[in-house]
Amino acid sequence: MDIQERARLIRAGDRRALARAITLVESARPDHRAEALALLDALRSGPQALRIGLSGTPGVGKSTFIETFGLMLTAKGLKVAVLAVDPSSSRSGGSILGDKTRMERLSRDPNAFIRPSPSQSQLGGVARRTREAVALCEAAGFDIVLIETVGVGQSETVVAELSDLFVLLLAPAGGDELQGVKRGIMEMADLILVNKADGDLKAAAMRTVADYAGALHLLRRRPQDPKGFPKALPVSALADEGLAQAWDEIQILTAWRKEHGHWDRTRATQARHWFQEEVRQGLLAALMREPQKGLMTSLGDRVAAGDLTPEAAATRMLELLGRGR
Repeated sequence: MDIQERARLIRAGDRRALARAITLVESARPDHRAEALALLDALRSGPQALRIGLSGTPGVGKSTFIETFGLMLTAKGLKVAVLAVDPSSSRSGGSILGDKTRMERLSRDPNAFIRPSPSQSQLGGVARRTREAVALCEAAGFDIVLIETVGVGQSETVVAELSDLFVLLLAPAGGDELQGVKRGIMEMADLILVNKADGDLKAAAMRTVADYAGALHLLRRRPQDPKGFPKALPVSALADEGLAQAWDEIQILTAWRKEHGHWDRTRATQARHWFQEEVRQGLLAALMREPQKGLMTSLGDRVAAGDLTPEAAATRMLELLGRGR
């Protein structure tokens, strides 16, 4: 199948073609990479989806929230794609990829598409090609793309570089006001949702919301936020409570950012970030090819033997690269 036919099928909403295209962009084979770049170029101009990044600590209920939230959106006639990043084993490299099992009802919805991907060695909570998978879902006509990160904690901020809004899910009694002012993931969040605000945990959830709402007032207001944002709200994915209000707040923030030009500026900044990231990854890959690989091995052996410090060896390697050797 040629590139134009692949692009036509994806634009027509062919789910099998979309799934195969995501597999293609995730492949590391050079011939597949060339095909993927040609396909992405053919799909470059098209509709824009609302990209929502979602993170939270393991056990906070991300999958349950996404399923309930996604079903609410599809009931409104919206098409929802879920890109879920699963942690990969540092030993075997394998991933469970069980998100479709955890979102059984949503996976059966004809207006929803769920794609789990392994994080592999990528840090920051997302896979290396997640941004390209998002672009494919946009081209396929999805209105909302939910990006579920690995869920590792305060350092998981890369998702903010490929989403329009960043939602952080927290558990009741997960920390006090001082926890809320921590830099990193907290200051990237546009909306903080305290999940499991039901039953015996409801009172604790409301206290947690109050703690984080107070903490957010201590953070410097960002230029891309209207007054009152970011916000902390209670939700219960299990009881389906608070999700409609969260969606209303997301729409308010999205409309404000589009009206004031922040939407387009943010996307332009993100595109520049991923260009630079591709250059960095390409340089690292080049170092693993000969003759650079031999130089790296030689200098690495000298560092291991104690003949050179890591800093001196790195400086030497960069000098050799600068000379084109």
